[in-house]
Amino acid sequence: MIAEPSPAPDTSQKESDGQEAAEPASAVQNGGFVKNPCNLTPKERRKVQEQCDNVRKKNISSRKRSSHPESSEDEVEEVEAVTLFEVVSLGKRAMQSVVDDWIEAYKEDRDLALLDLIHFFIQCSGCQGMVTAEMYKSLHSSDILKKMIEKFDEEDEGYPIVKPGPHWKKFKANFCEFTAVLIQQCQYSILYDGYLMNTITSLLSGLTGSVVRAFRHTSTLAAVKLVTALVSVIQNLDVSIHNAQQLYEVEKNRTPEGENGPRLDELDRKRKECQQKPVEIENMMNALFKGTFVQRYRDVIPEIRIVCIEEMGSWLKLYPNMFLNDSYLKYLGWMLYDKQAEVRLKCLQGLRGLYEHKELIFKMGLFNTRFKSRIVSMTTDKEPEVAVEAMKLVMLMVLHCENTVSSEECEAMYHFVYATYRPLAVVAGELLCKRLFCLPQGEEDASHSKKKNKLVYSLGRLKKLITFFLSHGFHKHVTYLVDSLWDWEDGLLRDWECLTNLLRDKPMRKEEAFTDAQESVLVEIIAAAVRQTAEGHPPVGRGGRKTLSAKEKRVHVEECIRMTERFIVVLPELLAKYSSDIEKVTNFLQIPQYYNLNVYVAGRLEKYLDALLKEMKELVHRHTDLNILEACSKIYGILSDDQLTLHPVVSVALHQLIDEMAKDFSHLLDEFFQEEEGFGVSEEHIIRMSCILKRLTAFHNAHDLTSWHIGDRTLKILNFEKENGGLPAETLIPALECSYFALLWKLELATESLVAEKPPTQESLSELNEQMVCFRLICEAYLNHHNKDVSEKAFILLCDLLIVLSHQGVDKDEDFSVLKFLPDHDLQSRMIEFVKDHVFGENSLPEEMNREEAHRLESIYKKRIVLAEYCKLIAYNVVEMMTAVEIYKHYMQTYHDFGDIIKETINRTRHNNRIESARTLIVCLQELYQNHMATYCNNNSRKKQIDSSASFASIKELARRFSLTFGWDQMNSRESIAMIHKEGIDFAFHGNSQDIDYYLPPNLTFLAIISEFSNKLLKPDKKLVYYYLQEFVTDHMLLTCKGEKWHPLYCYRSSLIGTDDDAESTIASSFREWPPADRSKVFATKRKFSDESIVDISLPGSSRQTMDLQSDSHLSYFSWKSKTVTSEENTLDELDPAVQDTSSRMGDSPESLSEEQTEDDIDVVETDEGNL
Repeated sequence: MIAEPSPAPDTSQKESDGQEAAEPASAVQNGGFVKNPCNLTPKERRKVQEQCDNVRKKNISSRKRSSHPESSEDEVEEVEAVTLFEVVSLGKRAMQSVVDDWIEAYKEDRDLALLDLIHFFIQCSGCQGMVTAEMYKSLHSSDILKKMIEKFDEEDEGYPIVKPGPHWKKFKANFCEFTAVLIQQCQYSILYDGYLMNTITSLLSGLTGSVVRAFRHTSTLAAVKLVTALVSVIQNLDVSIHNAQQLYEVEKNRTPEGENGPRLDELDRKRKECQQKPVEIENMMNALFKGTFVQRYRDVIPEIRIVCIEEMGSWLKLYPNMFLNDSYLKYLGWMLYDKQAEVRLKCLQGLRGLYEHKELIFKMGLFNTRFKSRIVSMTTDKEPEVAVEAMKLVMLMVLHCENTVSSEECEAMYHFVYATYRPLAVVAGELLCKRLFCLPQGEEDASHSKKKNKLVYSLGRLKKLITFFLSHGFHKHVTYLVDSLWDWEDGLLRDWECLTNLLRDKPMRKEEAFTDAQESVLVEIIAAAVRQTAEGHPPVGRGGRKTLSAKEKRVHVEECIRMTERFIVVLPELLAKYSSDIEKVTNFLQIPQYYNLNVYVAGRLEKYLDALLKEMKELVHRHTDLNILEACSKIYGILSDDQLTLHPVVSVALHQLIDEMAKDFSHLLDEFFQEEEGFGVSEEHIIRMSCILKRLTAFHNAHDLTSWHIGDRTLKILNFEKENGGLPAETLIPALECSYFALLWKLELATESLVAEKPPTQESLSELNEQMVCFRLICEAYLNHHNKDVSEKAFILLCDLLIVLSHQGVDKDEDFSVLKFLPDHDLQSRMIEFVKDHVFGENSLPEEMNREEAHRLESIYKKRIVLAEYCKLIAYNVVEMMTAVEIYKHYMQTYHDFGDIIKETINRTRHNNRIESARTLIVCLQELYQNHMATYCNNNSRKKQIDSSASFASIKELARRFSLTFGWDQMNSRESIAMIHKEGIDFAFHGNSQDIDYYLPPNLTFLAIISEFSNKLLKPDKKLVYYYLQEFVTDHMLLTCKGEKWHPLYCYRSSLIGTDDDAESTIASSFREWPPADRSKVFATKRKFSDESIVDISLPGSSRQTMDLQSDSHLSYFSWKSKTVTSEENTLDELDPAVQDTSSRMGDSPESLSEEQTEDDIDVVETDEGNL
């Protein structure tokens, strides 16, 4: 007799205790017989309890270690698990012995043993019920399933195989192992009895059709793992069949013809049995497949679909004779379209296991035809991991399936070498290498035979790579291309000797020579490879630095030394050979910054340093290109480091070079002023002076040239242009930069002397201040220069100088206060007008819109620099924050070009001063609204509604964008949003020519604009703003507020009180719902400002003057710390007990206030502006 179902043992308690839990008193396993005392009599319960105690004592005594009697007192009593679920859950016993015990129980009584197994699957699903013998014999499987569903605990959030934690992860692994071992151990005895697998298949098929997720998931996992185990069995049978066949053949050959001995008959019988077993196993797999997989591979739960697809991939690979056909492959193909990325990933991984074996591909012709396009398209999947797996699969298809992937599709795959996601780019690089660099086997073997052949081989590979780069002009990022190929190019890009010899040596044949474009790409590839070798991490945009192991660091250092040794020798020669090519020289000059400079001394290569310095000197005298000059200046700075032994040699060479340039500049400048005071010089003379200025500017940026007094001479040129004009921009721009750099170096020297406790004298600071003032006045004058490039450069340098000067004389450098300068109102006006003219004033010009794309992008880039410079002045409080209003007005029109700069400016100013930043936003909206109203009145378009025009809609959209910049943190923006509403209400109801007591408010439509900020108000604050609005709605308005003209007031009121009723008849009634409160319900607030003054504000019921809140920048009743708002009769020291109880609960959340509490008691937070 089998008892009624009982709750499953509490395994979560076992996990927390960290010990083997005692077996429940409700179950004892004895030869597969399970008893449950759910409905037993007391006598029967006592009997079961005694049996449990006996088993417990027996298990405890058997586990005591007699060899260590001294530790018996400290030994923890352990209890043997008595159910399959407990055994698998605890995992303390070997799974094979557990299965062997169950098999023995099955041989004794298979029904009871199967009930144990059924109960195991039920418990693994998290169900508390148990199938009894009566249920098993009398009820249909669907009826049993319904009873099990009733036993589920609805409060339990998960079931064993999905519960989090290490215990349940281990349980899932044990569960899968149990199913595999069960089939493995049964294959020699009861697997083929026709009863075991039929029962299990019927059970699991029924559970997979359940509406309960736990049943479906657990049974599906068990079923697919059983199929996997059966696949392993059938693989072992192939060996047994082969052995049986060989034994039969041997015995048959030994037996005389016409005679059949008993041994031959026995071998023949075993041979036929072995041949019959695969058929039976395939039938079992088909039954499980159709009963579980076919129903569940499209399950609504992604985890179930993942289980099915993952196991399907292993079946196809392990047993292709049965599964590798279109009837099974179609499921993988269909699930490639699954909406879950993990499912698609498992499909691709399963297919990749097939395409890795060439002997399996010939069976997949129809699958390739049907699903190849889908696989190729998945390389652009939105999930990066899926795209990488798809790219790997496409690569295998290209390499192993001829003519499956077209050349056009391969070309599309090659472009992924420029992808920003590095794993995807690396796989594309592997495909590119294997396609481009592949050679016939004979040629590949011959290519490594001799050094000459190796050079030819490398030349051919490099030409293919360069041709690919030039022909696929979709991208110009050589650095990304090199990084993509870095792991797959077989050392080609790190063969420094070969790479440099291709540029140094003359080609043997004409067809081997590089074109000029190919040479430029090769030089760029070399520079990128050097950078990759030295830095050891991907370029910017492809991830950060990776941590190297000790071995990797050693290899990296050795590779850097090898690279340095090669280029120290050949770089001077290459610079001399290509000295006239600006692009190649610029790339070559990037290499020395990655040198290991100790190699010069360690390898005794100082003579090559002299050669490099000589070549750089020639390049400086020969070129005026800014990139070359800056690269040479940077190399001089790196090589002249004080910590290097090379410092004396490089320092002498640098001083000689600057001496020569300074003498030439002084000579040309003297001639310039001697020739009729600058008016009689030739154009050639001006060009020579401009070239010298460019060189000096490039070096003055990185080196201190104060001792040569370059800045004093350039100031003379600038003053001459200021007074007389006539100089070209090629002279003025480097003169401006050189003067600015000279001032910065002088300021740096003064700061260093202060740090060294040798403060500069007041005379030196006064002299520096005079030079600063002179340069500042020159930049101010150049703002109106006729040349646009000169004026923009002057504006940029003026902004940078103002930032430097505005922060002098603070903290410990009070002596520098003489240098401090803040722009006055006139200068601020000129600068903001400059921004308006040069950034926002040319957007609508036809020639600006019709320019070529390259020129247009260059123009936008220059404008962004100008705008960013001025926005820095706003962010660092150099100019008044209110000047940002003119910039914010263009936020919508220039959103795509300058939206990021303007938005960052709003965030920075809000960090500095929340209230003042919010005021700039509302003033911006007010000015735009006034311009809109002026245009509306001038056009006399009275028939058209004010708030229905396109300009009004753009202002409303701008307000919405401003509202979004406040983010989700409403507590930090309470005072700012409150101020916006206060200023907006005042602006809407105040007018110069109309009396608001009898006529429509002049700017009433402005309420529709500020309603965009209502969603940023907290619930209590909305009521306070509504009370403030109520003060402006007079009795006459309540009688006459009808018609569409009052629609903005309806909308604004709805945004505050949270209703959608726009009927005009409700506006008056809504205001009458909350009549003006008497003095007993006046909201009084006290706010402590940063100047220690306390302002008392009362709302409403007080006079209109009190409503101004004493300060235009604060609405003090919007904050939340520790003070409580009471009536005017109460003070903060004499609070009513009820109010005190309320105030103690106010600091948590404004939404927690009840309706009555928010009307009479408002918790106020004191805001310290100094801490914002």
